[in-house]
Amino acid sequence: MADSLEKLRSEALASIAEATSVEALDATRVELVGKKGRITQQLRALGQMAPEERKRLGAELNALKQTVDEELKNRRAELEQAREAERARQEVVDVTLPGRGRAPGARHPLSLTRERIEALFAQRGFEIVHGPEVEDDFHNFEALNVPPDHPARAMQDTFYLDGAKLLLRTHTSPVQIRTMTQRQPPIRIVAPGRVYRCDSDRTHSPMFHQLEGLYVAENVNLGQLRSELESFLKAFFETDLRLRFRPSYFPFTEPSAEVDIDGDSLGTGRGWMEVLGCGMVHPNVLSAAGVDSARYTGYAFGMGIERLAMLRYGVGDLRQFFTNDLRFLRQFV
Repeated sequence: MADSLEKLRSEALASIAEATSVEALDATRVELVGKKGRITQQLRALGQMAPEERKRLGAELNALKQTVDEELKNRRAELEQAREAERARQEVVDVTLPGRGRAPGARHPLSLTRERIEALFAQRGFEIVHGPEVEDDFHNFEALNVPPDHPARAMQDTFYLDGAKLLLRTHTSPVQIRTMTQRQPPIRIVAPGRVYRCDSDRTHSPMFHQLEGLYVAENVNLGQLRSELESFLKAFFETDLRLRFRPSYFPFTEPSAEVDIDGDSLGTGRGWMEVLGCGMVHPNVLSAAGVDSARYTGYAFGMGIERLAMLRYGVGDLRQFFTNDLRFLRQFV
């Protein structure tokens, strides 16, 4: 039995020393001290021996198992250290290689468009003003001559908050009302900002950006409005556009018009395209804001910033502006 234990010891230590990987060492451990391992089987056989022999062989087997466990632990440490060293060698960083560099950041196309529009109107003497995105019914509808039964008040068009008391503004026209109630004419402003409507497709978004303008003073007329918008659009698109003003209806202006540009002038081949709405400020709107409509007149206009950006940059789907797709945004660096 002594010769058998010595042979087992020799073979066990040799197997441990010959293991060249952690996986191979695990297989050796199972073979030696696993549930059905060679040393484990010897320990289980002790129960069939005489007490004196069991005591002697038990001590020798336990000593052998302890030795094997210690060797397995030491060999595992060696193999893991060697594996980490090899991994470090393979993952070494060559500091002499050229750097990858970083792509420069850039303004979002909608920011570029908004800033361009603001700059052009600032050159024409318009002040940039802002207002809250959460509005009340008076500033968003009532003061703008929108009657209670107007379709724009319908739940499918407007995001209402807190019942019907508060809402997400559907246009930036409330900024015009707030400005007129806080100062006296002459007033010459543009109001850019986010607006919200229940609409979503390739040319509409539940959240989008508008810029609305207002000029109130004595003797303001429709000819001035036409001249202002024609000058702005030609400067914005940097070309001699063909424009037309079509009669339209807005509750807050009278008369009202929609402005179209000839797509052929931009090389789109799409014919006439609507770009904004405008008109003379309705007397009811002036009165609601505390402006003397017998003394003052004014004009107002509104445009979608996304629509102008789509035309300027040749973008066919408005939703691309909000996907954060770097392949799309890198075009504007």
